[in-house]
Amino acid sequence: MIYVYAAVAGLSDVLAGWFALRGKTAKIESRYIIGFAAGVLLAVSFLDILPEVDIKEDALILALGFLSFYVLEKVMMIHACGESECETHHMGPVAVVGMALDNFVDGAGIAVGYLIDPFLGFSITAAVVLHEIPQGITSALIMQHAQWSTPRIVAALSLAGLLYPLGAVLAGFIPGPLLEKTLAFIAGDFIYIGASDMLPEAHRKFNWKVILSVVGGMAFMWVLRLFAPHV
Repeated sequence: MIYVYAAVAGLSDVLAGWFALRGKTAKIESRYIIGFAAGVLLAVSFLDILPEVDIKEDALILALGFLSFYVLEKVMMIHACGESECETHHMGPVAVVGMALDNFVDGAGIAVGYLIDPFLGFSITAAVVLHEIPQGITSALIMQHAQWSTPRIVAALSLAGLLYPLGAVLAGFIPGPLLEKTLAFIAGDFIYIGASDMLPEAHRKFNWKVILSVVGGMAFMWVLRLFAPHV
């Protein structure tokens, strides 16, 4: 199941980009998707991941996860854009590498979460998939705007998508005592992406529907925790 979850996460990135290239996402208000995904990421972080770690012992690792993805996003990566224009972004090889590194860590997070608790692995997968939909759309549109050919765009998205299973495979070599600490690092990653990256992007303009989307994302994961079986 770990590899199925990782493959689903990778496919969500590729399919979202493919639909964007075909013009299927032009009428979608992406800020609502981004807001919902941010709510899911934060709910998984606070309700599912953090209860599994020792905050006192792992506080530094949690902060390191947050800081690492802050630096990665600002230096190398693009992020999900809630507006129709993404003029501040540039999609080049460095950005593709940054996106791939993010996917690698997320794939490892899916595996680590599943090894600790299968439902936790499912929750992390849901958060990753919902996060990748707007990012895949944005990535494809920016590459298209940069005059990348369609085969090259699909190849870049596919390569980035393959990093999920690879991260999941390599996570299997993490020693048991370090799984909790790895999970703390993932929590820092999710909190940064959800609160510092996606929420500001969704809220470039005040919109009650965005607020409801964020709350809806958090409520969705809370309800899922109530009804999904815990193993």
